[in-house]
Amino acid sequence: MSEKRLVLNHALTVLVGQLAVISFGVTDTIVAGRYDPEALAALSISSAIYISVYVALLGVLQAMLPILAELYGAKSHQRIGEIFHQGLYLLGLLSLIGMTALLSPGLILKWTKVPENLHPMIFDYLFLLAVALPPALFFRMFSSLSQSLGKPKTVAFIQVAGLAVKIPLSILLTFGFDVLEPRGLQGCAMATVIVNFGMLLVSLWLLKNSALFQPYGIWKKLYPPSLKDIGHITRLGIPNGLSVTVEVTSFTMMALFIARLGTSASASHQVAANLAALLYMVPLSFSIATSARASYWIGAQNFAMMRKSVRSGFELLFLTALVLAGVAWLGQKEIASVYVKDPSIVELTAQLVGLVALYHFFDAVQTMCFFVLRSLKIVFIPFIIYSCMLWGLGLGGGFMLAYEYDVIFFQSPSAFWLSSSTALIFVSLSLLLLLRMKLNRFASEP
Repeated sequence: MSEKRLVLNHALTVLVGQLAVISFGVTDTIVAGRYDPEALAALSISSAIYISVYVALLGVLQAMLPILAELYGAKSHQRIGEIFHQGLYLLGLLSLIGMTALLSPGLILKWTKVPENLHPMIFDYLFLLAVALPPALFFRMFSSLSQSLGKPKTVAFIQVAGLAVKIPLSILLTFGFDVLEPRGLQGCAMATVIVNFGMLLVSLWLLKNSALFQPYGIWKKLYPPSLKDIGHITRLGIPNGLSVTVEVTSFTMMALFIARLGTSASASHQVAANLAALLYMVPLSFSIATSARASYWIGAQNFAMMRKSVRSGFELLFLTALVLAGVAWLGQKEIASVYVKDPSIVELTAQLVGLVALYHFFDAVQTMCFFVLRSLKIVFIPFIIYSCMLWGLGLGGGFMLAYEYDVIFFQSPSAFWLSSSTALIFVSLSLLLLLRMKLNRFASEP
C-alpha cells in the first residue's frame, strides 16, 4: 500500500471518531438552542472555559503520540508500556489541575463581565464537566496509543458508540418529556459524564484483554514513576500544551468578550465556533495521521519515507480544506438555519459562517504544520508565534475593532472572526516556512 493511501486510510478512520466526538458539542448546541436562547448563551461561555482547560491538558498528553510512534518504529515494545505508565502518572496530576480550574470560574466570569443571569447555569454545567474530565483525558491517552500503533479503528468505533448514546440521552435529560424532570443545560452535561465513564471502562477492558496491546506489557507490570521519562514527555508536552492553550484561550476570551454584546451575539458566535470546530476535525485527522506516520519513520531511521509521508499529508490536506471552505461559503444561511430558529440570529450567524470559511483554510494549514513540527521535536517556536499572532493580532485586534471603533459592522462577533482569520494567515505562513527549513535539513538523509 502506498504511503499516501496509508495516510488517507488512517486519517479517514480518525476522522470518523473525531466527528463523533465533536458531535457531542454539536448535539449540546442544537439541544440547548432548541431549549432556550439563554441556555445556548450559557453553553457558549461554559464550553469555551471547559475546552480551554481540556485542550491545554490534552496538549501536554498529546506529546505521547510522537514518542510512542517513534518507539513503535524502532520496535522498542517494552518501552511503549513503560512510557504509557509514565503518562498515567502525569494524567493524574493534570486531572487535579483541570478539575480545580473548572470548579473555580467565578473570577474570569467577573473579569469579562459575563451577565450574572447566566452564572448559575455556567457553574452547574462546569461542575459536571469537572467530573467528566479525568475519564475524557484517559480515553484520549488510550487513543494516542492506538494511533501511534497505526490502529485507530477501535478508538473510532468506541467514539461512534458513545455518540449513539449521547444524542438520545442529552435530549431526554434536557427536556424530560414527562418521563424525567427537565434538566435544561445541566442535562447535556449529565449525559457527557455518563458517556465519558462508559468510554473509560471500555478502553480499560481493551487494554487488558485485546491482543493488540499484549506485546507491550501494559498490565503485566506496574512501572514506578520515572522522573527521566516524565521529564521527556513534559519537555515536549508543556510547550505543545502552551501552544494549544494560546490557540484555545483566544477562542475562550473571544466568547467571553462577545458575551458583552448580548445574548444574540453569544448565540450566533456559539454556532460559528461549533461549525469551525466541526470543520477542524478534518485537518486534525490528517495531521494526526501524518504526524504518526512521520514519527514512525523517524523511529525507523528512514527519513526519505518520513518526507514522503509529510508531502502526502499536505497534498490531501490542501484539497479537503479548499472543498470544505467552499461549502461553508456557499451555504452560509442554510447552515445557520440548522442551528437556530430566530430570524435575527440566523442573519447574524450566516454572516459569521462566511468568515468561518476563510478561517478554516488557514486553520487547516497551521494545524498540519504544528503536528509535523511536533514530530520533529520543534515545539517552542510555534508557541511564540501563536502567542504573538493569536493573542495579539487575533484577540487584541478583534477587541479594538468591536469596542474602540464606531463602525456598526464591527460592533458584532464579525470583528473577532475577521481579526482571528487574519492572524491565522500569518501563523500558517510562518509555520510553513519553519517546517520547510527543518525538512530541508533531512534532504540529504537516506
